[in-house]
Amino acid sequence: MSIGEMLAATVPMARTLNLEYLETTPEKAVVALPDQSEYHNHVGGPHAGAMFTLGESASGAIVLAAFGDQLSRAVPLAVSAEIAYRKLAMGAVTATATLGRPAADIVAQLDAGERPEFPVSIEIRRGDGAVTGEMTVVWTLRPNG
Repeated sequence: MSIGEMLAATVPMARTLNLEYLETTPEKAVVALPDQSEYHNHVGGPHAGAMFTLGESASGAIVLAAFGDQLSRAVPLAVSAEIAYRKLAMGAVTATATLGRPAADIVAQLDAGERPEFPVSIEIRRGDGAVTGEMTVVWTLRPNG
């Protein structure tokens, strides 16, 4: 099962919004929100809450891709999130997430008995390539036990 399939199966909100996991690697996650009128705002574009969920879902996908091999000893948890809406989004939008620190550094902190925190940066773009939103989600790997 791919990371996208796993998230779609286990995260009801991802299924509700019909998110499409286009790419999930430790270097980049790309997730699309199709244009769906039931999730539009008052101006006919994707609702801010749907775009937030899209960005947070892309951040979760890259965290699982980068740290899935650590799940037996740590639980990934979102600590905080911040989003800026830059331009009007219309139609389908795509979120691209990247890690803000090298994965090896984060695992080294976990190896040292620490609870690492790290940012994931997300850009949300509409079909013409314009950036409609920028988001940062800070994640942690909480050691089990």
